[in-house]
Amino acid sequence: MVPENWNKDNYKKFVEYLISIKDEKYKEFHNSLVLNSKYEMIGIRLPSMRKIAKEISKTDIEEFLKYSQNKYYEEVMIQGLVISNVKDEEIFYKYFKSHVNKIDNWALCDSFCNSVKIVKKYEEKYFPLSIEMCLNEKEFISRTGLVIILSHFVEEKYLKEIFNTLNKIKSDKFYINMAQAWLICELYIKHPKETLKFVKQNNLNKFTHNKAISKIHDSFRVSKEDKEYLNELRRK
Repeated sequence: MVPENWNKDNYKKFVEYLISIKDEKYKEFHNSLVLNSKYEMIGIRLPSMRKIAKEISKTDIEEFLKYSQNKYYEEVMIQGLVISNVKDEEIFYKYFKSHVNKIDNWALCDSFCNSVKIVKKYEEKYFPLSIEMCLNEKEFISRTGLVIILSHFVEEKYLKEIFNTLNKIKSDKFYINMAQAWLICELYIKHPKETLKFVKQNNLNKFTHNKAISKIHDSFRVSKEDKEYLNELRRK
């Protein structure tokens, strides 16, 4: 139930609607995957939230965001999906950074990053911004930058700067390192020659280096011969 206009009472009714469609079994399952989040989880699947966000995007988005609250994980997820639907770049940017600061787990991060198609249209602005975010010390700001790059900017013209940035990241935070490894895997699939050179000589910590090789090894888009060679590059 998405109201035609937004005010405090209508937003309250909207949250009541979200609670009414909860799936307790899914909540239990997803809670086991999304750890240490400050947001309470209702238990709604992502396709349903995407559908709800699409309906909200037909209303006054800025009014919706004005009245939005941040108690529930699903509220923050839907906010991100709504922001990702914004067609006006000035309005998108107005809410982009503030939303990124709300992200405190991989699911909120990755779903948002995969959805923000507008960043590709304005790549001269959002690629440098994503690079800047990668180097942020905060775990999920850095991860957001990395996942936006792997979702939208794995292109030959950006390779040198991406590799330089991966080398500059000095962090042992799990979700940063995992995003680095995931990005390297995507880079290898699309640009194997250049990425192999990077894998052979880089400044990554041992965990990230070996995890990147593992992710490449798990890909169906990489040949058996390449996987065998990459296994020889693991660090002991």
